[in-house]
Amino acid sequence: MKILIPLTFASILLTSGCVSVPQESVAAQSPTAHSYVCQSGETIAATYPSTDTATIRYKGNTYNMQIAVSASGARYVGGELQWWTKGSGAGSEGTLFRHLADGTSGQIIESCTES
Repeated sequence: MKILIPLTFASILLTSGCVSVPQESVAAQSPTAHSYVCQSGETIAATYPSTDTATIRYKGNTYNMQIAVSASGARYVGGELQWWTKGSGAGSEGTLFRHLADGTSGQIIESCTES
């Protein structure tokens, strides 16, 4: 009897590891795209695959970025670009900057608002 309980428990654990995840759950885990309309008329689509990364689509190009230190908002850096957002939801701000080699923000490329 003492061996039967642990064996039953082990078989339940092994069986539960074989359960498949419903397709709706996988889709719900996909990053949501945020759309920004910029003062220039351009648009930026931003997705956040994880809490440490952002993917920015701007003028037909895709930029993968990593989170960086910021005093406020969320700041992401990738290559020569920097994406800085403040707030969330419609009306929040997003600014695309040049990112300088010394780690600081350069010239503003776009000032945008989430639609």
